[in-house]
Amino acid sequence: MAAHSPNPQRRRRDETRHLTGTVNPKTGKPALPAGYTPATIAHNLSVVHGFYGFHRHFGRGPAVNPVPESRARRDALAHRSPLEIPRQHRRARLRPKVTPRPPRAIPDPLWAELFAKLRCDRDRALLACYVSSGARAQELLGVGLADVDWQRGQLWVVSKGTRLRQPVPVSPEALAYLAAYLDQAGLPDDGGPIWRARRGEPRPLTYWAARRILQRAQEQLGTNWTLHDQRHTAATRMARDPSLTLVEVQTILRHAHVTTTALYTAVGLEDLLDKLAEHYQRPAEPGRWAQQYDAGDVEAVFGG
Repeated sequence: MAAHSPNPQRRRRDETRHLTGTVNPKTGKPALPAGYTPATIAHNLSVVHGFYGFHRHFGRGPAVNPVPESRARRDALAHRSPLEIPRQHRRARLRPKVTPRPPRAIPDPLWAELFAKLRCDRDRALLACYVSSGARAQELLGVGLADVDWQRGQLWVVSKGTRLRQPVPVSPEALAYLAAYLDQAGLPDDGGPIWRARRGEPRPLTYWAARRILQRAQEQLGTNWTLHDQRHTAATRMARDPSLTLVEVQTILRHAHVTTTALYTAVGLEDLLDKLAEHYQRPAEPGRWAQQYDAGDVEAVFGG
């Protein structure tokens, strides 16, 4: 796998609308390249390295791991206190440089525009559940009727990392849209997911179909948000709520480390526009300097 290799998931019917390297003027998000991103390549290299390392430990693999590791990185991270600043280290061979990406939260006005473009109660319920629960895309699509706790206002999902059945909160508005959708479409079969396709034979809603729901609405707005951006939006809203602590948000999002949750406390420039407008309207204050130094300060610095 290389960056120039074509990614089959990035096939586009209209190549002129999403040119590689262009930035969406409304969302500020760059268009995804036609090949694989460095993060995808690094993840796959880690998986291959772990696979061969596991079998090599039991004597079933090759003598040399085909994906080399960085000894400098291992030495820099071994026996390190969390309070210490991580030391710089060189990347291992084959490893691309991965640039950290900030959270991609959708501003409230743009999210309201996106929600208004949805066609039916199913789509509104799905998006409202995403942005209020912070659940991952595939986790929410697997929710069945027995996984909806109407009284406590929560859904039970199978977590992506631990594969455990865990509860996630959901807003009363999302439950209202969900009830309206089930009233129109009918209840699913026993054990079947609540999210189903509207056309053709009754069948579960797939990830690609849910992504297409978002794409149809965004074709009218000229935006390029993704399903995972809904989780970023939910996390950012919770992390900036003064009534919720960072540990509580970590519990809701089911992050393994609180440092991951802390990424959503970062403030972007778009969040400071109102404060900057007030700053520009205030007249500049001239600098005020003391006419003479305090005698006590002079004595403390230079002595008596």
